[in-house]
Amino acid sequence: MVEGRKSSQVGMTLIEVLVSVLILGIGLLGAAAIQLNALRYTDSSAMTSQASFIAYDMMDRIRANVDGNAANNSANVLASYALASLANAPAASASNMSNAVTQDLADFSTNITNFAGASGAASKIVIAKPVVTITITWDDTRAAAASDTFLGRTPGATNPQQFVLSSRIGVNDVVAP
Repeated sequence: MVEGRKSSQVGMTLIEVLVSVLILGIGLLGAAAIQLNALRYTDSSAMTSQASFIAYDMMDRIRANVDGNAANNSANVLASYALASLANAPAASASNMSNAVTQDLADFSTNITNFAGASGAASKIVIAKPVVTITITWDDTRAAAASDTFLGRTPGATNPQQFVLSSRIGVNDVVAP
């Protein structure tokens, strides 16, 4: 009688390899989705930071304008900084840049247009003496659309974002007794 040898399995079977490849593929897709979301949120936060830089720059320009300071007992020109929309902003030209308010508003309009394009047209400056409120709007659809497209979803129509900065400029009028 011939005794058969018992052989033990050595190596992996094809099914084990396929399961390993499947698990690796799912892991790589998950890592790609995480990376895409990180990119989306990085772009969104960069746009929010840029909007805050523009708003704080304009607020500093309003504060720096001596004629606009409510405490200097001169004509208060804070109201001249009011801007209902970017369409009302003065155009930048050599002839009107001698006035600080005109130059500030033209620069504000240029900065918003360069930053947000047409979606920034709703940006505005509201004056309720002594409080100045600067509102900057933009469309953040580009970041959301990239993520939606990668994930196989239909990109949304718009993703409006807004940055609002309010600050008190000057002081209230003091009534003498």
